Amino acid sequence: MSEKEVKNLEEMFEARIARDEKIEPKEWMPEKYRKTHIRQISQHAHSEIVGMLPEGNWITRAPSLRRKVALLAKIQDEGGHGLYLYSAAETLGISRDELIEQLHSGEAKYSSIFNYPAVTWADMGTVGWLVDGAAIMNQVALMGTSYGPYSRAMVRICKEESFHQRQGYEILLTLCNGTPEQKAMAQDSLNRWWWPSLMMFGPLDAESPNTEQSVKWKLKRKTNDELRQAFVDQTVPQANILGLTIPDAKLKWNEERKHYDFGDIDWNEFWQVVKGHGPCNKQRIDARVKAHEDGQWVRDAAMAYAEKQANKEVKQAI
Repeated sequence: MSEKEVKNLEEMFEARIARDEKIEPKEWMPEKYRKTHIRQISQHAHSEIVGMLPEGNWITRAPSLRRKVALLAKIQDEGGHGLYLYSAAETLGISRDELIEQLHSGEAKYSSIFNYPAVTWADMGTVGWLVDGAAIMNQVALMGTSYGPYSRAMVRICKEESFHQRQGYEILLTLCNGTPEQKAMAQDSLNRWWWPSLMMFGPLDAESPNTEQSVKWKLKRKTNDELRQAFVDQTVPQANILGLTIPDAKLKWNEERKHYDFGDIDWNEFWQVVKGHGPCNKQRIDARVKAHEDGQWVRDAAMAYAEKQANKEVKQAI
């Protein structure tokens, strides 16, 4: 393909993006667009899968059968989200095996929030309220992303994540209306998860190498800083209802901006976690690799059955 032909295709592509048209798998797209979307979708998929781990540790310790069943259902949802997203990434020409290998080798990233430990039952509430709440803030915008398969996957994911957030908030509401010790547990959990939740949105716009291009191609509809501000504005009133205190001495309403001002994020901590030096980075990847290896026999059995069925259909056709 000549340079002129490529340029014409790029101009047509940019015009389609400007018209808010969806880009579908078999249609022409710039190589950088394809690679950027593989990175973004795979990171999202990996986050859903790794995010099952801290919650999975609490299934046997949930305080009631109702809580146990609800937590099981939530974890199953997260696994399903990961599979939707892996399927969406595969439409861009990368295999599931490649995606998994990139996660296990450390080449691919997942959300930094899942490298923190969940040490009390209150953390199950806080993870649902804050972590899923932050995810929804980002994912609702992604329903309008320019890549068709990703956009459609987000519709169902957002519906389920919204329920997860309400479930988490209800856990905290119960604790906050319980004994003083239970409310103290909820406050301690908020103290530990607040700042990592703000880090979930990624680095400041000025320091993010991908934000500008992602917004231009409508892979993202809002910047990291815009999403973070919207999350703070939404969450502070919810904390007030719970009777909990946001652990930020600089947090206050700015009447002129009509937004909450908040303190500085510890970006050194953020980058340390991203680089693999968080409290649970090694533990999370080790657990994922072990689960993948332990499940090899299931994949082998499924492939053998599929091959057997295919051979049977061939014989019947003959």
